[in-house]
Amino acid sequence: MGRSQETFSKKENEKKKIKKRKEKEERREERKASVNNNKGASLDDMIVYVDENGNFTSTPPDPKQKTKINQEDIQLGATKRETLEEDVIRTGIVSFFNDSKGYGFIKDKNTQESIFVHMNGLIDPIKENNKVTFEIEMTPKGPNAVNVKKAL
Repeated sequence: MGRSQETFSKKENEKKKIKKRKEKEERREERKASVNNNKGASLDDMIVYVDENGNFTSTPPDPKQKTKINQEDIQLGATKRETLEEDVIRTGIVSFFNDSKGYGFIKDKNTQESIFVHMNGLIDPIKENNKVTFEIEMTPKGPNAVNVKKAL
């Protein structure tokens, strides 16, 4: 009969397998031990409270300091913009108007701001330096003059 077929590398591989099995068994035992330690904790030890500032605390809130909140006072989402009911009809002077492109700007007499006007918002045809009356409509791009008429 010949020599044994067990070589050095086969012996080393077998040692590695045995070592891995032992390490796996040790990790399993550690997990079991940690689970058994946590089972002794009571529910009160695991509860966390949130104070009025949003911080976590282990003490429950004082019931005497409880404030009553009406459901109607709670606001979800962004606040709605209230439309300003200033001067509904404003006056101004046309500072620029391009007939071919159909838009221009009106300088408000009170606020001195320049307000965009489009030909769709015109009631009477206008030209530069005309005195006009108009209303302001808020658009996503800013204020827009509508119902534009020549002033008398």
